[in-house]
Amino acid sequence: MRVATGWKDYELLDCADGERLERWGDYILIRPDPQIIWSSDKKQKQWRQANARYHRSSAGGGKWEQCSALPESWTIGYRENRFRIRTMGFKHTGIFPEQAVNWDMVADVIKNAGREVRVLNLFAYTGGATVSALNAGASVTHVDAAKGMVLWAKENAALSGVADRPVRWLVDDCKKFAEREIRRGNTYDIIIMDPPSYGRGPGGEVWKLEDEIYGLCKLCGSLLSDNALLFLLNSYTTGLSPSVMQYLLASVLCPHFGGRVEADEIGLPVTASGLVLPSGASAVWQSA
Repeated sequence: MRVATGWKDYELLDCADGERLERWGDYILIRPDPQIIWSSDKKQKQWRQANARYHRSSAGGGKWEQCSALPESWTIGYRENRFRIRTMGFKHTGIFPEQAVNWDMVADVIKNAGREVRVLNLFAYTGGATVSALNAGASVTHVDAAKGMVLWAKENAALSGVADRPVRWLVDDCKKFAEREIRRGNTYDIIIMDPPSYGRGPGGEVWKLEDEIYGLCKLCGSLLSDNALLFLLNSYTTGLSPSVMQYLLASVLCPHFGGRVEADEIGLPVTASGLVLPSGASAVWQSA
């Protein structure tokens, strides 16, 4: 497992009884996580001193209960990157901290390339990977279907001091954008893809990752340059194991580009136990 150990402004303090106890900068949040099927004695005082707790509803969704003073938003940092944090619907905060292992990996590839690197970030959310790639010196095309997420990503770029770097901010359907880019003949050296497990398009179209991901990876493989460096596929879908993702990317990319594919879970260290909480999976194709 690849573990995000570089954080100073985020900490997974404990996890038990279906919940995470987390420090986001100066604030403590408790959020549900269905994979946490164990119990603990919850000795950490922060369990009783959280600023907010998210409660799931049996009817679906849920809501935040504010337990003490909490601003509408606040800022945390990871290395040279800065991010605005908010308590959002469906327990989210705007950043998935385990993704820091992928930000670091992509940044290292960019810095060591010795040339200009073009990055395509699909399903790019609030721009964690975008900001990190810009800070590493790449040009980035950032694509997400939600206008609010793209605006948030722009805010994070400004906070990180990279808003003036070469970046395109696009509100678009990722698959349709990729199809148009192929017709235009555009290519990229690095492609980052973090598609949702399930969703619906503006016309009611159903998106289910297991049904769509092979075709999408094959489509986006056509956008890799002849000197491509990396293709990153991330997933939070329980049924899509790292081994399946590895096989998928290898079958799509290696026959044409060569290289190798590695896949593993990504996770967060838990302060109370000294163990690691699995928090998703990533498969990575690299040219060498």
